[in-house]
Amino acid sequence: MTFSRAIVTAGLALGCLATTFPAEASVAQTLARGAVVSWTLVEKLDQGQVAERIKAKGIDAAQVKYGVSAFRVVYRTVDAKGRSTTASQLVALPDNTRRNLRVVSWLHGTTVYRGDVASVNEKSTDRAAALLFAGAGHAVSAPDYLGLGTGPGNHTYGDPRTTVSAPVDALRATRAFARGRERRLDSRVLVSGFSQGGPATMMVGRFLQQGRDLYFRLGGLAPIAGPFDLSSFEAAAADDKIRMASLYLAYFVISADRYTDVYRTPSEAFRAPYDEQVEKLFDGNHQAAEIAQALPPTSEKLFTAQFLDRVRKPTGKLKELLTALDSTCNWKPDVPVRLYHAKGDTDVAYDNALYCQRQLRSHGATQTLTDAGNVDHNQTVRKALPLVVASFSGNRA
Repeated sequence: MTFSRAIVTAGLALGCLATTFPAEASVAQTLARGAVVSWTLVEKLDQGQVAERIKAKGIDAAQVKYGVSAFRVVYRTVDAKGRSTTASQLVALPDNTRRNLRVVSWLHGTTVYRGDVASVNEKSTDRAAALLFAGAGHAVSAPDYLGLGTGPGNHTYGDPRTTVSAPVDALRATRAFARGRERRLDSRVLVSGFSQGGPATMMVGRFLQQGRDLYFRLGGLAPIAGPFDLSSFEAAAADDKIRMASLYLAYFVISADRYTDVYRTPSEAFRAPYDEQVEKLFDGNHQAAEIAQALPPTSEKLFTAQFLDRVRKPTGKLKELLTALDSTCNWKPDVPVRLYHAKGDTDVAYDNALYCQRQLRSHGATQTLTDAGNVDHNQTVRKALPLVVASFSGNRA
C-alpha cells in the first residue's frame, strides 16, 4: 500500500531547523533549504522481508535486526546557480522503539535514468543499501541528487557545489521528517557512497567537518570504489581504456557543459551525427541500455579528436572542474576513513583508491583500504556494504 501526504514544515533558514510542524507556513519557510515539501510511504517491511530483499541483491543480510519503513521525501534545495528548487530522496527508518538514531547519508553511483534511484526503484541496489542500514538500526538519508527521482531539470553530474548541497539539504529534511515522527537524529553523520558517491562522500564529509551546518557534524566516512583521480579516469575514457567509456565521458561532458560551459556548441565536442542527438539522450528520461545502444561503443567514434585532446590535457573551465574533483581526498578528516575498492574493478580502477589513500596520508589522516577482491564494479558495493554497516554500527566517535 502506498500512502501520500503533503507536509508543510517550518523549514531551514541558514541551517537552523524549526522544531514544529505548523498547519501553514510562510513563503520564506516554504522556500527554505531542507524544508519538507511532501512525503510518500513507499515500503513497510518486517525484518524477514528486509533481509529477503537485501539477499535478493546478493548482499549479506546478517546484520538486519528490524523491520523498516521507507519514504520518498521531496525537499527544498538549490540548483547549480543557487536558485530554489526541489529534490527527492529515500528516507528509511528502523521500526524499533529507539527515539534517538544515528543517521547514515548514502550517496549513490552514476545513474542516467531518473527512475533508477532509491526513492523510485524498489529493485535498485541503492534501495537495498538503505534497507540494510535502516534494518541495522540507523536512520538513512539516500538523496537522489538534483534532476533524478522526482526532482525537476537535469542531473548536475560532477558539479562539486550541488554534490554537497543536495545531500546536506536532504539531511536537514530527514531531520525535520524524523522529528515529525518523534525520532531524534544524532548530529554525527555517517557518510558512505559508491562510485560517483565515493568522491561525494568525501566532499559532504569535508563540508560537515568544517562546521558549515549548524547542527550536523561528521561522524564517519566509508567511500566505495570512487573515481578519486577523475582527471586520469576521464583521460582513460578518452583513450577507451575503461568499460562503457563513451557513455561515461559523454555524461560527464554534457552535464558539465550545462553548469559550467565546457564547449561552445555540441559539434565542437561530438562528431556528426551524434552532435545533434547526444544531449537529448542525457535528459534523465532514457535508460542506460537505451543510451548505450544509441552511442558508438568508443569515445574515438563519438568525440572529435580535438576535444579528446582537451580531455587528456584539460584547460580553462574543464581543468578547473577536474582539479576540484581530483582533490576530494586532499584534507585531514577528524574521523577514520575506511576505503573499499576491488582490484577486479574494470570500470573504476583500483588505482583511484590508492590515489585517495596517498592524499589522506599526506595530511596524516587515519585511513584503511580494503580490497573486495577479484570482482567487478557493481559487485564491489555488494561486498563492501556489510563491512560498512559493521564499522558504522561500532562507530561511537
